[in-house]
Amino acid sequence: MEVDDLRQRLEHEREALPLSDHLLHSLAIDYQKVDVALEWQQQAADHHLVCFSDPLYPPLLKQLSDPPAVLFVKGCLEAFALPYLAIVGSRNASPGGLQVAYQLAAEMSSMGFGICSGMAIGIDGAAHKACVEHQGRTVAVLGTGIETVYPRKHRQLYHDIQQQGCILSEFWPDVGPFAGNFPKRNRIISGLSLGTLVVEACRKSGSLITARLAMEQGREVFAVPGSILGGYHQGCHDLLRDGAKLVETAADIVEELASLTAYHLEELKLCHHIQQGEICNLPFSSLLASVGYETTSIDAVVEHSGKTIDLVLEQMLELELQGWVIAVPGGYVRVKRS
Repeated sequence: MEVDDLRQRLEHEREALPLSDHLLHSLAIDYQKVDVALEWQQQAADHHLVCFSDPLYPPLLKQLSDPPAVLFVKGCLEAFALPYLAIVGSRNASPGGLQVAYQLAAEMSSMGFGICSGMAIGIDGAAHKACVEHQGRTVAVLGTGIETVYPRKHRQLYHDIQQQGCILSEFWPDVGPFAGNFPKRNRIISGLSLGTLVVEACRKSGSLITARLAMEQGREVFAVPGSILGGYHQGCHDLLRDGAKLVETAADIVEELASLTAYHLEELKLCHHIQQGEICNLPFSSLLASVGYETTSIDAVVEHSGKTIDLVLEQMLELELQGWVIAVPGGYVRVKRS
């Protein structure tokens, strides 16, 4: 749909918006901001506006008490299909902390999980880089507008992430780095994720805000222990005392997230309105060839089959109902030969 058509619908067909009568009557639309958003979307094929009512809107985000009304996304929307782990920590990280963040992100990525973080210097950057260098999916949630690269040091990382994952922001494209916006974006980092891992944090670290939000959202919280010297891990030790799970290896995380991963896949199916009674033409030769007899992530199925995420989710459910595959934590396993 063209930009002019979208703007006209907002102006003359408000009743079509997925809002209550009370909100519709009190709604005041800033058409200048609407035009800026729509024009930004038209600038490139990998520019996406994902609204709350969109089937591609991440289902876990919908559970928040204050979910973003719209997401500005650059990169691969297919990245939203994965279950995510948030990895956060100190900007002033030690070499050991950076190594741990990188290693755990790489291991989780190899197991079919995406990694979500905030693209900050330190632990965030190490986690994103591990995914980029191992061809994994990663999502960077910005505390700025999506066209503002902050910190500037991560300009190359900003572009690299978009090749396999995506950058997203709830702020309009040209919004600069304002201090108050960074804590606000943390609810999206934890909200997109099944759990949040804090690798290294002092007691005043902003990453503890993300961990607290994850607890409030009913998500799992993990922490890596460390030396009592230097103060690098005080925040992590506080989290462990408060009930966070101690993490030494990726296996410590996966065993806690297995049931939540299955729930995430079910929510994706519901979002795409996939029901057991639906019948579709199943290209068994191409889709089944994408699923192995060991766990195959939905991300791998999409890439191997060359089909859209919507179609893959629909047809994989039909294959599951017919007994060709079963859904397991981390993706699917083929159980019947053609």
